[in-house]
Amino acid sequence: MRSVDEVLAAFCADDIRAAELPVLARLPEGGLMDRAAAALNSVCARILRENSGGVYGRRVVMLVGSGNNGGDALLAGARLQRGGAQVTAAMVGGHAYERGLRAFVGAGGRVIDAREPAGEDRVSRLLERAELVLDGIVGISGRPGLSGVSKRLAAAVPRAATVVAVDMPSGLDPDTGEIHGDCLAADVTVSFGTLKPCLLLPPAAHVAGRLVHVPVGIDEGLPSRPYVRRLTDAGVAARWPVPNHAGHKYTRGVLGVVAGSDAYPGAAVLAVLGAQRAGVGIVRFIGPRQVTDHVLRAVPEAVPGKGRVQAWLLGSGVESDTDQDEAIDQALASGLPCVVDAGALAACVRQRSGGVRAAEADTVLLTPHAGEVSQMLGQLGTPVPRSEVEARPAFYATLLAKQVDATVLLKGPTTLVASPEGWLSSQNDGPSWLATAGTGDVLAGIAGALMAQGVGAMDAGAMAAFVHGRAGARASAGGPIAAGDVAAATPAVIAGLLTSRSSGTDGWMRGHRFSSLG
Repeated sequence: MRSVDEVLAAFCADDIRAAELPVLARLPEGGLMDRAAAALNSVCARILRENSGGVYGRRVVMLVGSGNNGGDALLAGARLQRGGAQVTAAMVGGHAYERGLRAFVGAGGRVIDAREPAGEDRVSRLLERAELVLDGIVGISGRPGLSGVSKRLAAAVPRAATVVAVDMPSGLDPDTGEIHGDCLAADVTVSFGTLKPCLLLPPAAHVAGRLVHVPVGIDEGLPSRPYVRRLTDAGVAARWPVPNHAGHKYTRGVLGVVAGSDAYPGAAVLAVLGAQRAGVGIVRFIGPRQVTDHVLRAVPEAVPGKGRVQAWLLGSGVESDTDQDEAIDQALASGLPCVVDAGALAACVRQRSGGVRAAEADTVLLTPHAGEVSQMLGQLGTPVPRSEVEARPAFYATLLAKQVDATVLLKGPTTLVASPEGWLSSQNDGPSWLATAGTGDVLAGIAGALMAQGVGAMDAGAMAAFVHGRAGARASAGGPIAAGDVAAATPAVIAGLLTSRSSGTDGWMRGHRFSSLG
């Protein structure tokens, strides 16, 4: 994978197949598959050693389909069998990769035709005692969803077994991250050549487990820009704006914030805290008098009232208020970079869908959750229930971005950032404890601080989601958190990233559910 130090990159199935063709032409028959199988064997052996103390005598069941994933599984299974494991290949496809089948049988592996009722019953009983299950049913060339014997055996996999997916969990849509029907959730996914979009896009990303990337030499044939990217520690650190010795508070960015209401004063406080703790030079706050008092008690450095700014954060906690609505409209029409949250989303959609697009798409960042995306699409004449947005988040985030010609950050367990051109960023860096009131206001504040310092919307959204997630993890330490804890942890997270950058250490890999072999 290219630039693995800064981004995890995922490419669509058609691009991967095209990149493989010249490599396949150069290598001996099966060369790519042998590379993949060797790495897959290494991962499986390591898992067995960690979980059970060794490979010898461990019970492994492989679910083997007709495609290349099944071939990879058979070749890896032959190696595991020679290493002393007790490996069974359950054949669920119409035919098998012949060279892999010969190698597996030659190593002493047991083969069962699971398409026969008696065979399916035998495999089901073996699965009950399996310590590791290798999912080689279907890959990027298959149709989403499992059916027949594959579906039944996937359902029979016990929770106690470690499931290792070959290239991607079976049953997913490889390009969209959508789940149509049944799939086999993995604890570890070993992905060859490059990551597949489904491994980074929700909801499929939530069933992929830990990601292990295996380079097989196809990078040169891939497009220059990935369809989906995920920033790593090094990627965020490389992009984070750091003040120079000649700088001052104005050169570090001035962020105007229109936020809060009598009902939700805390939203304004948290948005301002998020911006301040992320390193912005000045926060100018505009809001009702009582809300302003709350903000100044929590953040005495904030400056109340209007003045020159370099970017805006609009809408966090805003309800119907004539003065704030007017301030939001003026800010959206100013042409300055804007982070648009909560109570300002409808105004932004109204302006930009009506042709008032004073700012470029990469200087406007909308930060809705799935319910707000549903509402905005309804406002645009495309009513979609929240459940549908949650089932197809990449599709609807991109659709909204195109319709309003702005960048959309869709909040969720995996946060997506979508451009109008269809490019996606995906971040999954925080604990589930982040799903609590006010954390979205802190996220908006961090993004606002970045855009006030000149970072474009796509990067600002991904970087803010990353730091927000890491701050949540730091504050949580495995337990509950409040939004203020996330804001308080933000400076230390940024400092850690920048220290790693300046020292040249590779500590950025810590905390990632990702590794690379090769």
